[in-house]
Amino acid sequence: MATGSRVLWKGAITFGLVHIPVGLHTASTEQGIDFDWLDKRSMDPVGYKRINKKTGKEIDRENIVKGFEYEDGHYVIISPEEIEAAYPRTTQTIEILSFVDAAEIPFLFLERPYYLAPINKGQKVYALLRETLARTGKIGLAKVVIQTKQHLAALVASGPALVLNLMRWGDEVKPMDGLDLPAEGVKAAGLSPAELKMAAQLVDDMAGHFDPNEFQDEFKQAVMALVDKKVKAGKTETVIQPEEEAPSGGAQVIDLTELLARSLKGGGKGGTKPAAKKSATRKTPAKTAAKGVARKAA
Repeated sequence: MATGSRVLWKGAITFGLVHIPVGLHTASTEQGIDFDWLDKRSMDPVGYKRINKKTGKEIDRENIVKGFEYEDGHYVIISPEEIEAAYPRTTQTIEILSFVDAAEIPFLFLERPYYLAPINKGQKVYALLRETLARTGKIGLAKVVIQTKQHLAALVASGPALVLNLMRWGDEVKPMDGLDLPAEGVKAAGLSPAELKMAAQLVDDMAGHFDPNEFQDEFKQAVMALVDKKVKAGKTETVIQPEEEAPSGGAQVIDLTELLARSLKGGGKGGTKPAAKKSATRKTPAKTAAKGVARKAA
């Protein structure tokens, strides 16, 4: 489970006078397929630029401010200092506000789980809270600050562990208003006893137990099998990653160096050439580089 995993932070579960020291561990990973964009003509990586949408020109990071659109076309500018002052105070505590029945929390409010493991000789009181939640069927509703952001969270007993599941706030879950839904209730929905009996029988025939290992991401498996097949067949491309956040004017230097290197590799074949030819060859990469820079600038 969380054994050997990196502790995100150390804090405590608190309610009343109870104080349970715990460490927070991530309990989920993103396993999707991550594709990078490449220029098919040169196999160069394609990135993003900060563009002024009106002028189309790239702008520096220091000229960017954060604005909140309170009306259409009207903004309030918030400074970094004001944003920092508004951040919730980090207390490293999971403050339980109340205990509620597990059935009262709709699943669509649950967002991201974290494991909690006891530290600093807190095993016994940790186990006491875990067993109490499991026996009573209750969930602890709590507030916690993670990475400068305050979250509503559910503290749940799950096997040998206590799990802290971050939740969406009430205004982050859209209401069902406007959806064309059938009326609730058997009579209101126009369901007959025979239909209910057949549906219940079908559900009973397909009943089983949840085993996460039985379900696999078939799209990911198919893509990775294709990648492995192409690698074994030698169908790969080499991508040269440019340096990130180069100083002003550095981007052109990097481009020129790459163009010169490619030109020299292309012109190095064929053995020794006369001096006049070498001179002409030296001029060609400069012209090619200048054209390449002009095209990129355009």
